[in-house]
Amino acid sequence: MKMLHPDQLDRFFASLAPTWELRLPILLPDGTRVIGCPNDAPHSLHGAPVAGKPTAAFFPQQSTLFTVTDGAIEEPPPADRPLFIVGFHPRDLACLRFIDRFFADGCRDDCYFRVRHGAAIGGLSGYCGPAGSLIPPAGGDCDVEFFWDRSSWLVIAYSATGNTLIADLPETAAPEAAELFPQLAAELPDENELLIRHASALLRANRVPDLFWADIGDRCIACTGCNLACPTCTCFGVQDWRSAQKTERSRMWDSCQLDGFMREAGGHNPLGSEAERTRRRIHHKLAADPEKWGEISCFLCGRCDSVCPTGIGIISVAREMVARFA
Repeated sequence: MKMLHPDQLDRFFASLAPTWELRLPILLPDGTRVIGCPNDAPHSLHGAPVAGKPTAAFFPQQSTLFTVTDGAIEEPPPADRPLFIVGFHPRDLACLRFIDRFFADGCRDDCYFRVRHGAAIGGLSGYCGPAGSLIPPAGGDCDVEFFWDRSSWLVIAYSATGNTLIADLPETAAPEAAELFPQLAAELPDENELLIRHASALLRANRVPDLFWADIGDRCIACTGCNLACPTCTCFGVQDWRSAQKTERSRMWDSCQLDGFMREAGGHNPLGSEAERTRRRIHHKLAADPEKWGEISCFLCGRCDSVCPTGIGIISVAREMVARFA
């Protein structure tokens, strides 16, 4: 296990710049944090999870697939350096692990892995949550983990890449991660874990009636904030942008809460009501994905509940579902 003192952070990150394209949680003028370039704003490793989905580093809201100029197809050039992203909380790391599986399934998504391949991930944990609260240790799902023990960062590598990244940091005599981390994780039982599993079981047993979804759907204003914030939402649409000189094909995030999401060319819409669209959003993560992937694809990051203006984020809906139909 290595150690990194707060006054060594800038020097450590600067030492990686020749080899890595660094991304850190940076502090915006309004006090929120996003994953961004540390040259653009001060970095801040303490606080709640970043507001936007951290997986956007590999699956951005808009990305160019290729351009066509005079009949010649050209893909975006490869990056000069691989990404090293620090700022994933443990639940975010679980989200990243899930979409890695998703984009690798069937026809491997070259656009995703063009950025994801070779990238290094740094997880954040320890007493660096809001007001110094404990973020349970990740214990994996990343190349290197930064654990704040209230005075310094304990740095643990989980891969060969992680070992290379922190090779020059000094060793510490702090307790071994194998002993420290399970003990700390056990101190924070999460009631929402049980809640979301209970709601999943109700959905898979078909115990939630259509009237429930009509009630929930009536509250939805189709702002799409839930999809824009969710790290495991992966739907996108493809558009061509044409000019006199070239055509650019791009993909952009789509939302299952929008009326046109599944509308067919002939006019038929399998999700023609807000109730059906809202049911799909919840059912997909709590029932369909467990059937396909063997795990619920909501990892309780809380972002959809934070951004939803009408209180129908997935945890809120699950709580109401359990209260009414358990």
